Amino acid sequence: MARLRLTTCALLLLLTSAAFAGSTVENVRIWSDNSKTRVVLDLSRSVQHTIFTLRAPDRLVIDLKDSRLAKSLINMPKGAGSVRSIRSAIRADGQLRVVLDLNTAVRSRTFTAGPNATYGDRLVIDLQQAGGLSTVKRASEAYRPGRDIVIAIDAGHGGKDPGSIGRRAKEKDIVLSVSRELARRINAEPGMRAVMIRDGDRFIELGNRVEIAQRHDADLLVSVHADANSSSGPSGASVWALDLDRADRVARTTLGQRGKKDVKVGDVSLNDKDPVLASVLYDLSQSAALSASNDVGARVARQLGRVAKMHSSKVRTKSLAVLTSAEMPSILVETGFISNPGDEKKLRDKGHQGRLANAILAGIRDYFYTNPPPDTQIAIDLRREPAKKVRYVVARGDTVSEIAERYNVSSADIRRANKLRTDKIRVGQTLSIPIFAGG
Repeated sequence: MARLRLTTCALLLLLTSAAFAGSTVENVRIWSDNSKTRVVLDLSRSVQHTIFTLRAPDRLVIDLKDSRLAKSLINMPKGAGSVRSIRSAIRADGQLRVVLDLNTAVRSRTFTAGPNATYGDRLVIDLQQAGGLSTVKRASEAYRPGRDIVIAIDAGHGGKDPGSIGRRAKEKDIVLSVSRELARRINAEPGMRAVMIRDGDRFIELGNRVEIAQRHDADLLVSVHADANSSSGPSGASVWALDLDRADRVARTTLGQRGKKDVKVGDVSLNDKDPVLASVLYDLSQSAALSASNDVGARVARQLGRVAKMHSSKVRTKSLAVLTSAEMPSILVETGFISNPGDEKKLRDKGHQGRLANAILAGIRDYFYTNPPPDTQIAIDLRREPAKKVRYVVARGDTVSEIAERYNVSSADIRRANKLRTDKIRVGQTLSIPIFAGG
């Protein structure tokens, strides 16, 4: 979800890009989805600009240096969403002023985008109706329709910290191998991208692991570990989330730091809020993250149960520092007991590592296809309606990816249309293939 900045009075945001004189606004596009509205100015080249809001009535003003409207842009588009109308004028100093007349107070965020295969330089203005606070963050720099869902993968321990040690393996090595397999599979998944907290044998402090995930604007943090016990008897995998006692302590500590340092939820500073409001805002974000953690954790545990023995089939809770983010869901996966000879043998096996990675991905995919952040490509794809569907009978040698390529759709489209949790299909099975307009 996008980070959005709360505004209580006039907001002045100066954004600069590479300075080119004589830019032309070639087109203005606008669309709205629920409480969000996006306005895009298509430019002949990048331009310096300033943006600020005015109240009574509510307006958003964009001044573009040394710019003009294209002659073909005779009429501005009609308003949509939070924008009642759009108008423009050339100021005495030569700047082009574009004014968005608003239906309501909004929070605004802007960014510039360079040329791509379809459009040239653009200035993008995102508006969200004031009042709703996103509880799981996305950085404004990364926000764009059609973005990837970002999964941060934390291979536990590393470097000077070997973790638990089995007869022939160290935890840090096992979990790094599993994490790499998981990252490889996530990166092959349309609409998803993996970020490795560590991709080598190095030690990272627990608090820094969370910060790295937050810097990459992760939608989910998955910490991968291998369990151990003083006895060789216990075995099996398990999934963990943060317990409420630790969550309450973190909330009290974080809110108690207001005034000593800048305390934020996403891009919303809590320092200037009264204690009750600050507590409510933080609690909203933390509660959403904890709820999502338990949801995705349950789905991952269910998938792990199909490929491995489970020490616990339900999500368990514990006071774990790596799970304390109030801005994103976080889970810890214990892949098995390295202290159990049978589990250790499996954990060292590349085939078993791949099956574990597949199961974790299946749970993650299950969660995000049910709860996709609205600005992601997966969310956009889920809103698409196929122009038609065709029936296809699976022949020997067929794979989901090959069938998808044949019909110019994605593997995810086929899985979704047929409610498949994996890409496993059988000869003679009838699949429904969604065909989209333009496909």
